[in-house]
Amino acid sequence: MTVRKAWLVAGLAGGGSLSFLALLVVGTYMAAGNLGTGSAGSVDLAEGTVPAAYQSIVQDWGNLCSALNPALLAAQLYQESGFNPNAHSPADAQGIAQFIPGTWATHGLDGNGDGKRDVYDPADAIPSAATYDCKLASYVKKAAGNQTDNMLAAYNAGAYAVIKYNGIPPYRETQNYVKTIRSLEKSFAKPAGRVDPSQQAAGAIYFAQKKLGTPYLWGGNGTPEQGGRFDCSGLTKAAYESVGITLPRVANDQYNAGPHPQRSELLPGDLVFFSDDPTNSRAIRHVGIYVGGGYMIDAPRSNTVIRFDPIDTPDYFGATRVTRDGAQAVS
Repeated sequence: MTVRKAWLVAGLAGGGSLSFLALLVVGTYMAAGNLGTGSAGSVDLAEGTVPAAYQSIVQDWGNLCSALNPALLAAQLYQESGFNPNAHSPADAQGIAQFIPGTWATHGLDGNGDGKRDVYDPADAIPSAATYDCKLASYVKKAAGNQTDNMLAAYNAGAYAVIKYNGIPPYRETQNYVKTIRSLEKSFAKPAGRVDPSQQAAGAIYFAQKKLGTPYLWGGNGTPEQGGRFDCSGLTKAAYESVGITLPRVANDQYNAGPHPQRSELLPGDLVFFSDDPTNSRAIRHVGIYVGGGYMIDAPRSNTVIRFDPIDTPDYFGATRVTRDGAQAVS
């Protein structure tokens, strides 16, 4: 029996749980001591963050102008529709990029050259969104401040408002929109270097570890009425709420709450995800909290309890290192 397995057995039995947790806490915070020293993220898309059918379109059109990049374009599409090509809002915004009819009439393109401009066809709507972004960037290029931020502000409030205020206008909705998209951008970008660890990770693990042995409940949020039971994403949501970070309720949205470390870069506290489709984060169906040594704490399924499980299974999809800004952007 390896030392790691001995820790796990002791933790499951209850006698060694505090020692196991202490090792995780020490390891997590030793890593967290290096906060702020990581490299800036690449603008290339992180694997699986965009559904495979749209990956190459977003990558190609996301480089249309200097104010835009593929991760930023992906963040906008996610924010607007969750990559749903059939989305239709009460305000009559349509398709994956949520164009209103008047804007589509002016800026819609036949992106795939089939002779039609279809707002519900991502092959048309995604190139149209990129082109519209870059046109807005050209309108506000003389405004003070960051060109990309001003472009996003123009997308939300109109180019005239950005020009009038010589930068992001003093509208709360617009300021929040810019912050949200820039935070989401990081969760779609392929990191160029080490992803900084979370200072909240140890506290999230501590919460999850206290729930070991609790029966699973589909839709469970751990409320008294539910007997303190959880499903997989209910557990991860509650664990991070215990340290002041609010995650979305479902696993495939939790995936966008921060950047994505590689398997070899995992640290305790990272969320780990599982899917039957390795190319599409929207198909994620399970999540757990990584604790080190190839194991996670998770709420697996009906008729099981919260427990330690290995992460190296055929359906392993990827991981997210939760950040406060990233979680706020998707919640």
